[in-house]
Amino acid sequence: MRNLLALTAGLLFGLGLDLGGMTRPSVVLGFLDVAGAWNPQLLFVMAGAVTTTAIGYLLVLRRRRPLFAERFSLPSARAVDARLLAGAAVFGIGWGLVGYCPGPALASLAAGSPSTLLFVAMMALGWLLGARLPIPQARNPAQAGGESA
Repeated sequence: MRNLLALTAGLLFGLGLDLGGMTRPSVVLGFLDVAGAWNPQLLFVMAGAVTTTAIGYLLVLRRRRPLFAERFSLPSARAVDARLLAGAAVFGIGWGLVGYCPGPALASLAAGSPSTLLFVAMMALGWLLGARLPIPQARNPAQAGGESA
């Protein structure tokens, strides 16, 4: 049942991306071109997504636990570090150059476009390389023999 719900959610997500224009790079690039021929269409798509997510979180997190898991799996990291900023920069540059981000790119694979296939292959390579990069640990001055605050 859990896998069927995941598949259904993924199909609905892909359909929503397609209907919202997120799988068409020209629409995305038109939205990002605020100094030129700006197309505000995606502003409404994003507003709808943020509203849906906010309502969903409010409703779901009222439960003591998820339907198909023992506990909720929520992000715990709060630090803004160099790795996060570098990842955000690479994501933004890729989105601005090509007009794809990961979800719409994966949804667009079904079309079989060579440029989409190349983008997804390079995105996967970036994930693999990023996973192999060492993650610097934050230094605790008390543990490093320095003065504590």
